Parts: sequence; C-alpha cells; structure tokens
Amino acid sequence: MDTEIELKFLVSDAVVPLIPALITQFAKTVTNKPSRSLQNAYYDTPSRELRALDIGFRTRCADNQCEQTIKLAGEVVGGLHQRPEYNLPIEGNRPDITEFDSSIWPHGMQVNAIAANLYPIFSTNFIRRTWLIETESGAKIEVVLDKGEVSASGRIEPICELEIELMEGSRNELFALADKLVAQSNIRLGLYSKAARGYRLADEKPLKPSKSIGFVSLPKKATQEQALIAAIGFGIRFVQKHEQCYFDKPSLKTLKRVTDGISLIRHTFWLFDDIVDKSTTESLRVELKWLLSELAWVENAIQLKTYTSKRHAYYKKINSAPELTQVINDLKELQPSIDDINKLFHSARYNRLLLSLTTWLVDKQWRKSWGQTQFQAAERSVDEIANRLFHKDWQDLHQLLPEQQTLTCKDYLNLRTRLENSLLSGNCLGALFDKEDCSEFRIPWLDISHGIYELCTLDYLKQLCAGQEDEELAKIQHWLEMKSEFLVSAMEQSRLASFKISPYWE
Repeated sequence: MDTEIELKFLVSDAVVPLIPALITQFAKTVTNKPSRSLQNAYYDTPSRELRALDIGFRTRCADNQCEQTIKLAGEVVGGLHQRPEYNLPIEGNRPDITEFDSSIWPHGMQVNAIAANLYPIFSTNFIRRTWLIETESGAKIEVVLDKGEVSASGRIEPICELEIELMEGSRNELFALADKLVAQSNIRLGLYSKAARGYRLADEKPLKPSKSIGFVSLPKKATQEQALIAAIGFGIRFVQKHEQCYFDKPSLKTLKRVTDGISLIRHTFWLFDDIVDKSTTESLRVELKWLLSELAWVENAIQLKTYTSKRHAYYKKINSAPELTQVINDLKELQPSIDDINKLFHSARYNRLLLSLTTWLVDKQWRKSWGQTQFQAAERSVDEIANRLFHKDWQDLHQLLPEQQTLTCKDYLNLRTRLENSLLSGNCLGALFDKEDCSEFRIPWLDISHGIYELCTLDYLKQLCAGQEDEELAKIQHWLEMKSEFLVSAMEQSRLASFKISPYWE
C-alpha cells in the first residue's frame, strides 16, 4: 500500500510551457521522465456502491501494460490529497476487484456482490509528463502534468492538472514548492479529483452551490482540537467548492457562499481562542479580511439585482423613478466583471491564502504557542464548551432583545454582526445536538438574519434617494420606509416565536 501525499493544481494552457522552468528554479536536481499516454477506465455498480464508500476503482493502461488500482477514502484539505492506494497488475484490461487483499475493505462491504455488478462508468485519457526533483535538503518530489480529457456517455471535459507528490523527505518541502507554483497567475489549487469530475459527468449531476453553510460534521465525543480541525477543514472545502461552482456557472449567490465560507473560518479562529493563540493566525486573519473586502460588494449586488428584476414585486415601483433606476444601473456598471472574479480566484494572493490555511491546518501550527493550559483545553470535550457558549449567547440575546420590548429597524441593523456570529457558532457546533431540534430553534433566527439582510438593502436604497430634490424619489423613499416597517413587523413575529422554542442544547 502507498499513501499518497499530494497537492493538486488546475492550470491554464498559458502556464503549461512555464512549468519546467519553475520546478528547475526550485530544485537541486531534476530528472525528466519520458511522456506517457495513459488510458484509464473507472468502474462501479449501477447503484454506485463504491462511490458511496468513497472508494475509487480504475484500470490504467500504458505501454502495453495494465494495472488495477483501488483508492480508499482519505482526506482532502485545501488541495492536499491523502488517500491509501493499492495497485495490482492485470492481464488485458478487465479488472477483478476480488484480487485485492480482503483486509483493506471497510467492514461489511459485500465485495463479491459488487464484483459481479461492476461496469465502466467513465474514462480519463491524457498525456502525462513527469519530473522527479530533489531539493537542497534531500527531499524527493514527483511533479506530474496531465493534459487530456474525461469522457462519459459522449460528454467530454478537458483535463489540465498539475500534481506534486512527496516521495521522500519533509512535507514542508512539498508546501514550499506549492508556494512557488501559486506565485504564478493562472494556477489554482484543485479540490476535486478526476474521478469526482468523471462521476458528475457520467451521472449528469453538475456541481451545485449549497443553499446554506449547513453544519460542520463532528465525530462523536469530539475534543475541542478535533472540532477546530473539522471546522477549518470544512470552511476551506466550502470556499473551494463554491469557487469551482463559480467557474462552472458564474452567479452572485455562489460568490456569497464563498464569503460565507471565509466568515466561518474567521469565526472558528475566534471560537477556539483558548487553544488558538492570535499570534498563530495573525497573517491569515489579515488575508481573510482582504478577501472579504474584495467581495464586499456582492451582498448589495444581489439585492440590487433582485429589486430590479422584472419578476420582483418592487420592480414597477423602483422603475417609476428613472433617476433611481439610473443610479442603480451606474452602480451595477461599477461591479467587478466575471473576468475580474476569475482573475481573483487565479491570483497568487488568493491561492497563497488557501495554501497557507492548508499548511496551518495540516501542520497544526496553533500548537506552536501552547503551554500546559492549552494542552488540557484541547483535550476537553467540545460538548461542554458548546453548551456553555450557546447558553451565554442565548442570555446575551435575551438582554439585547428583551421579549417585552418592541424593536425598530435601527435596533435590528445594529444586531446584525452579533446575530451572524451566534448563527456561525451553531454552524460549527450544532452537529453535536439533535438535528431536528437544532433546525427548529434556528429557523426564526435565520428568518431574522435574512430580514436584516433585506433591511440593509432597503436602507441602502433610501440613501440613494436621499438628498435629491425630486418628487418621485421622495415618494420612493417614503415607500421604502413603509416596506422597512412592514419587514420589521414580520421579524418581530419571528423573534417572539423564538422565545417559545426550547434551546436545543438543553
């Protein structure tokens, strides 16, 4: 068995000619291996039983020789792929999954039944160029460039990937080479394997953005450190997933999911501040703040698009004031284009941030500043921390939002950051509790959060109307005030309903 430790990158055609020079600058010695044409077929059952177990099974043929490969469930963090891999030679190109040692399979897997139903799902065919490099410190790294296509049922997607795999030596050398690579534009970290792309193509299930952040999956009896690792890993994957969704089908809502993932990562640093010293995250927090600032326009853009859509109830009213319509259109013209966002996601600064987050997580850099207190805190059950945190949050919200007090638009706008942070804590730790109870409790607060989001846009539109001596704009401003009051009234109902629901952590 081999356990791959590799980083995957997606590269543009323009970068391909630069790769040999880039790795030569980094390495002490470079061995250039002959190019190979690889034909790969991936197998599964009609019900995708291997996929459900996160097992990849393929044949690979090159130079008149074929082998079959099993890749078991592993870990993917920010482009770093670690998966157990088993290879066996085969005669011809027909695989036999029963030839592998039975000890490798997950408990309860029906190997013989699966073997009887296997058939080829999709194929990947590409030209592979390989370089073996040795660094000054003696580490050996294999650099692989694959260029070709994945195909399934007549549908085709291009492949242009760079993978660097640590063969010998320190993992730090792998990350150092990765940093050198992402310093170039048009190279970005890759989250999805060729197999994942092939399955999506074969099953006609394109990658789709999530409707919300959801809950971080946590192991039973998780310690505080395990919960930290799970939350940061979840956040990185969430950002990368929606980055890829944007490349597949650009949309403002997909960009909003990217900012949600960034916010979750920042919040996690705060949430676990008794084991994560600020000194270990200072540079990361600076870069996360930069990225959020680059995408700060997205929220208003979504609402402006919604309010000026012909399908929206407000369209006729807003369109009756040409001056306001013109201001909104001017603002839309100032928004970054799809090309601008593509450049951001391909930029060295963005990809270095993802790489730095991955390095911080994989190397457990928060431990560098630990004393005995932090070691003890890290081993504590995260359950008790969640209970204490949620109880305090609930008490604070009661004080900020007394049940008997009537809140105004300004009160809700001032509450926004506090409420969003409370909801993010639930995203990080809510999986520790009953799912239905948790969801029921959060629904009215999510409604209020969405309401605040809309209030911000109504407030923004009011500001656009203000200070201009125009009768129609004055009418629109009054109408916006009425809409805000109506929205606050609905939010008040949600808030009062929330006090009748028992806290799920109790």
